[in-house]
Amino acid sequence: MTDAVQKPTEKVEGAPGFSFSLSAGNFDRIMNVASPVFLLLLWEAAARFGWIDVRFFPAPSKIFQTMFTLIENGQLWIHLKSSMYRLFWGFLFGGIPALVLGISMGLSRPLRAICDPLVAATYPIPKSAILPLILLIFGLGEASKIVMVAIGLFFPILINTMAGVLEIPKIYFDVSKNFNADKLQVFRTVALPGAMPLIMTGVKLGVGMGLILISLAEMVGAKSGLGYMMWNAWEILSVETMYVGLIVIAALGVLFTLILNEVERYLVPWKTAR
Repeated sequence: MTDAVQKPTEKVEGAPGFSFSLSAGNFDRIMNVASPVFLLLLWEAAARFGWIDVRFFPAPSKIFQTMFTLIENGQLWIHLKSSMYRLFWGFLFGGIPALVLGISMGLSRPLRAICDPLVAATYPIPKSAILPLILLIFGLGEASKIVMVAIGLFFPILINTMAGVLEIPKIYFDVSKNFNADKLQVFRTVALPGAMPLIMTGVKLGVGMGLILISLAEMVGAKSGLGYMMWNAWEILSVETMYVGLIVIAALGVLFTLILNEVERYLVPWKTAR
């Protein structure tokens, strides 16, 4: 019987004669929170000591004061709710087809030969360049914003999922074949879990791209959303409100990353334990 594998720990020194240990996972979580807090404190100090022009880079304290005002009058919640609604549906309509198609392309050489040139041709096209076409096809309503997010999510998840399946050692597929596993069983028990590390990488990249594109789409033909809030703030020269939008989007990026890291620790423990 072998001993259980112990998780690596970080030893943290405190007062003389006192020390405690943190697991690697807890240490990572603390660093994930500490790094943006340190950046904000450095920004505040630079603004207060006159190292930066506060007309263009207002102190975080003033930005958060504006944020609290927007929270109190309900404006921030309205814009945040609109953006999250579009991001959610864009994730479903873009992420699920990308996952299924990516695994299918990884498993099927003929399908990969058919779809590879199409992906290679359409992926490099700037998504902002097709926004006018999307607005022309889907109009100025919610559909065009959701489609923009779906397109942004689709390619990172598709490409990483396919790469994840192709990285699975061939022996696993040989074993499934020896056990007479059908295509659905191979999909569910070999391809999906084997590709999960790169799938999670694709999801992280896709969510970040989705936040970028939803902000871009909301600047054109929208009356709500974080992108609209920032564009409207630019029109009335409300610099603090512009930074509120940027900070909220950055906070969403950090929040989604932390959530996805926790999901990854649960789904892919053999990767995150390293």
